[in-house]
Amino acid sequence: MSCAKGSRGRMRRLLKVGLAAVLVGAGTAAAIWGWVQWRYAPQIFSDVSAVRERPVAIVFGAGVQPSGRLSPMLQDRMDTAIELYRAGKVRKLLVSGDNRFAHYDEPGRMYDYAVARGVPARDVARDYAGRRTYDTCYRAAAIFGVQSAVLVTQRFHLPRALFTCANTGVTAVGLTADRRIYWSNPYYQLRDALATWRAWLDVKILRPLPVLGPREEMGLEVRGWRLEIGGWSSNIQHQGEHNAAAYT
Repeated sequence: MSCAKGSRGRMRRLLKVGLAAVLVGAGTAAAIWGWVQWRYAPQIFSDVSAVRERPVAIVFGAGVQPSGRLSPMLQDRMDTAIELYRAGKVRKLLVSGDNRFAHYDEPGRMYDYAVARGVPARDVARDYAGRRTYDTCYRAAAIFGVQSAVLVTQRFHLPRALFTCANTGVTAVGLTADRRIYWSNPYYQLRDALATWRAWLDVKILRPLPVLGPREEMGLEVRGWRLEIGGWSSNIQHQGEHNAAAYT
């Protein structure tokens, strides 16, 4: 009898410790999410006219359907980036997404979408290893040499994207791409709150190395000053498929 009571007592203590750990973790994640939301809110714009000129717009991938059609969120991101380009606010588009599988090519479809709508091919760069927000931001600086950019994505994603890019070498502002009501928005908001905690771990502690590749430089003239940004080359297209050390 005493052994059974002792076992139950240990179980209760373990449950209490586990519950306390969960509560502490949830509280920490909520605090980080709240700080990121507050810190980067002033850098988020919803009107193209309010965005000051920067060399590059970074567009984050968001899913391509089996037919090759962009998901609604991704289409809205691309339309917003194209509007930004047409307004003369950026000189280049860096479209970043996943290309790990032979029949799945986010950046390729994003590129095709922009070119079909009048953006010159020379002004659209494809990042074929932007598997996560962290990868896109890291590679924008390390591979493409981007130092200053406009980030184009939905409002819920922008604080985390700005935080991540700021801690991987890209000074940025964000432009919201919310052009409709998304039925899955509550899910994405919850997911992003958890992802913000992961982003904090990535940039402050883990510093994982994404898929990398050769860096090529080119000159870009912007309002009388010269900024060196990475070459818009497709020679890294299939690295994501072959580099087993990739962090996902």
